[in-house]
Amino acid sequence: MSDDSFIREVNEELRQDQAKDLWERYGKWLIAAAVAIVLATAANRGWDYYSTSVAAESGDKFMQAVDLSNQGKGDEAIKILENLASEGSGQYPALAKLRIASELAAGGDNDLAIESYDEIANDTSFNESFRTIAQLRAGLLAVDVNDLEDVTKRLAPLSDPGLPYRHSAREGLGLASYKAGKLSAALKWFDAIANDSDAGAAIRNRANVMLDLLAGKGITQEKASG
Repeated sequence: MSDDSFIREVNEELRQDQAKDLWERYGKWLIAAAVAIVLATAANRGWDYYSTSVAAESGDKFMQAVDLSNQGKGDEAIKILENLASEGSGQYPALAKLRIASELAAGGDNDLAIESYDEIANDTSFNESFRTIAQLRAGLLAVDVNDLEDVTKRLAPLSDPGLPYRHSAREGLGLASYKAGKLSAALKWFDAIANDSDAGAAIRNRANVMLDLLAGKGITQEKASG
């Protein structure tokens, strides 16, 4: 046997002895770590499956409520939505509360609908977009039942340039101003819609109709500027 072969055999035996020693000292910890990784992976996949199935169940309940509402069974729809609002997963509780408020408004109970929208708008656990929609819907309903000061408090923060719901907010402010006899203020809001190129055709047409009504009363942009 050459010296090189002898040295390789000795090194191999040393490595085997070291490996045996390391296993005896740390083997149970390595097994425990491996088991922990497997359990963590299984738990993660289990949670993903559970979350998906719960979300799907919530979605099914929401669609069931929508179908009942479309059939004119608002009371039955609200019962399902109330259950979903308290026990649903993800953002379905917020969607359920939004739909409940919509059902109340459709049933003519604007005051209670506004109260429900306000509850959503003030709940920081909900998605910001849902809260903003609730604030907008409450403000638009308030046009019919509350005074201009209340409507302005609700909708003015949503009417600034660049905000996504500014056109609807401005329309609500314009209508509330018109209703309150503040015709120059109404002119300002409807003119802002009519001259905003991002506004949809339908809302711009409605704004132009209101501008024509105001012009018939002698309220025009030229007179306002003069």
